[in-house]
Amino acid sequence: MTKPIDFILCWVDDSDPEWQREKRYYSPSKQVDNRKIRYRDWDLLHYWFRGVEKFAPWVNKIHFVTYGHIPKWLNTCHPKLNIVRHEDYIPKEFLPTFSARPIEINLHRIKGLAEQFVYFNDDMYLINNVSEDYFFSKGKPRDVAALDIINSPDYIHSNAKFNSTYIINKHFNKRKSIIDNFFKWYNFKNLKTLIRSTLLFPWSVFPGFYTPHLPNSFLKSTFEEVWEKEKDILEQTSQHKFRETTDVTQYLFKFWQLASGNFATHKSNGELFNIGINQNEILEAVRKQKYSIVCLNDNNFITNFEDTKKELNIAFSSVFDKKSSYEL
Repeated sequence: MTKPIDFILCWVDDSDPEWQREKRYYSPSKQVDNRKIRYRDWDLLHYWFRGVEKFAPWVNKIHFVTYGHIPKWLNTCHPKLNIVRHEDYIPKEFLPTFSARPIEINLHRIKGLAEQFVYFNDDMYLINNVSEDYFFSKGKPRDVAALDIINSPDYIHSNAKFNSTYIINKHFNKRKSIIDNFFKWYNFKNLKTLIRSTLLFPWSVFPGFYTPHLPNSFLKSTFEEVWEKEKDILEQTSQHKFRETTDVTQYLFKFWQLASGNFATHKSNGELFNIGINQNEILEAVRKQKYSIVCLNDNNFITNFEDTKKELNIAFSSVFDKKSSYEL
């Protein structure tokens, strides 16, 4: 019998007056990441639910994580839907928070969460069929094991990846991890990453991990293990109201699964796009359903938000023209 697989989706409504008031009250300093792109809504959420119902009907439960606001159109009585407010699972000493990181690194505390779960950001959409074994194989999360250099124009994001990688190097010997799981790291499902991993193999420690911005498959027990061994840094990150350079992220748990060999190889059928920059590619990919999953990344270079949002909605409506049972 196949073990259940849950989905987790975190969402924020930046137009909620109560959320806005509380966010203003904590008035972040210039050293934290409080950009509007971290919160603004593209009005595409209903297409996420339509995608799950149409292309992953096998999902066991959807845990919809929210500050407290709920879309007016959402069918909260749906038997597969679990509404999770921050206070339902995040320890009260860490609340309120306006950073995704405390929200993500405490996910294992959600009541009733299955051992196997897939974590989605709210900019990741199913647009074609995915099976259960796309995310898990024989109880192991599917992932792409590949080395990389930590390099990002977003220094707060880079630092968090560096911090997470530093912890991995405290607990795991890179050469042993790779040699013990050689055919997971060196397999022909992901030829593009093999060259990079080969060039970085001589490094004595993990320089970084390949991190495509797509849904991540996790075991709840991985979160519990890492919390047991690295409680201090996880509590420190959980205390932050906004993103800071000293944070770790959900990637710490992803990297832990890779370094420990507790994963199965994966051939991804997903693609990351930057809204506005790759606009025509996005519209074509969605309409033609070129991938199973697309991630539509917000950025600071969008000049006409309303027109861009309208284009995206028209493209998604061509694939999802009917309401799902998750909608009223």
